Amino acid sequence: MGALGQLGDHLTVGFGAALVPLNLLFGAIGVTMGTAIGVLPGIGPALTISLLLPLTFGMDPVGAFILFGGIYYGAMYGGSTTSILVRMPGEASSVMTAVDGFQMTQKGRGGAALATAAVGSFIAGTFATVMLMLAAPVLVELALGFGPAEYAALMVLALTALGGLAGGDVAKGLLAVLLGLALGTVGIDVQTGQARFTFGVLGLLGGLNVVTVTVGLFAVGEVFWYAATRQTSSAERAQINGSVWLTRAEWRRSVPAWFRGTVIGFFTGILPGAGATVASFLAYDAERRVSPMPDEFGRGAIEGVAGPEAANNASAGGSLVPLLALGIPGSGTTAVMLAAFQMYGLQPGPLLFAQESRLVWGLIASLYISNVLLLVLNLPLIRVWVRLLQVPSSLLFAAVLAFATLGIYTLNNSVFDVFVVYALGVVAFFLRKHSVPLAPVVLGVVLGPLLEQQFRRAVAISGGDLSVFVTRPVSAAILLCALAAVTVPPVVRYVTSRPR
Repeated sequence: MGALGQLGDHLTVGFGAALVPLNLLFGAIGVTMGTAIGVLPGIGPALTISLLLPLTFGMDPVGAFILFGGIYYGAMYGGSTTSILVRMPGEASSVMTAVDGFQMTQKGRGGAALATAAVGSFIAGTFATVMLMLAAPVLVELALGFGPAEYAALMVLALTALGGLAGGDVAKGLLAVLLGLALGTVGIDVQTGQARFTFGVLGLLGGLNVVTVTVGLFAVGEVFWYAATRQTSSAERAQINGSVWLTRAEWRRSVPAWFRGTVIGFFTGILPGAGATVASFLAYDAERRVSPMPDEFGRGAIEGVAGPEAANNASAGGSLVPLLALGIPGSGTTAVMLAAFQMYGLQPGPLLFAQESRLVWGLIASLYISNVLLLVLNLPLIRVWVRLLQVPSSLLFAAVLAFATLGIYTLNNSVFDVFVVYALGVVAFFLRKHSVPLAPVVLGVVLGPLLEQQFRRAVAISGGDLSVFVTRPVSAAILLCALAAVTVPPVVRYVTSRPR
């Protein structure tokens, strides 16, 4: 009872700090602002918090971090709205939501897709906050056991999601992921400092930002596809069949997906560098593999929205674990939050819990409140968002193009980035024309640099001994899972299809 009593005391302190009227206002502003910037491509939580750092200097640190936490959680949800309604992911982590969410919208179930995203986000965010509170030290210890070999194996496991993104044509899916891996090699080689595939263009030295690739392929590519073919099914999109809430069957299908995505997202979020994008890909692949109707994925399966959205939001809570417990940022946003801690003269880590108890537990308590605020804010807005579908397609896609251009320009204040996005939009048009899926391209861009970097580190540390990947137990177990993910489904299909 001693540990439980101590936890209760910490929560009392935390909620006492979070429920101060001014801090509660900061939380409400944070989730509202986060939801709004999640909708806009390129303007993610990391950029928003970094812009707010000078403005929050001199504020009470508790209020500032409650504001930042609300922005982080809100942005994770906000990206789902445009992904579902107009196939424009605000972040790379929302790509998988767009795959089936947009198909549901075209079938008149956009409201249900938004509802499963909202409820799944609430469940995932609450679970992640509970785990952050209860198990941070233990989970951080496990995460620290991951070396380069384990990270490389994890990236290989994530690449097995290719089978679920290829839409039945593995050859075209492989082409797409190879294109993504190639795009991921553009820029300065981190280990040698050599420029690769930049062709003397200075703007390419920094590589291709994942957000830039995502917006170019999905948002701008969708606009170009509409302009060239006018095949957007605007008549279908303008019609919402029946209720915008979930049916009983959709509830039954969503609940298991929410919980699976939550667990996958949280534990992936703990691993520095893996992040929400990898978590959403893994969750989508897991849902496709356990589904009795895998062929429905890519055509409007509600599990394809519920799982990735839960994983996306749970990973945000997971990434806070190494930040608060060890001072190690697990994502771009937590790296900016680390800078914010240092701005206030604070150093995250075990001592932070003892020395700044009100700040840490106030932040954790505010995350509970932020989840409730997000649910209260977004459920009534579902009908408002759905009404966007009644806007004429020409105006809607003009707005998409304007927001995409504005969002990408604000990333680095670079006109060159805007040209890259439009060039990728043209590439996306030709890929769609030849039925090549776009999601594997993003998967390749995200995982390629991570896989290359961790693979080379592991080989360098082992002195060139490739057996390091199978002699380390965790790495070997992950690779075994990847092998099973690739080989078991075809074997099962072959066995079940044989005549008895």
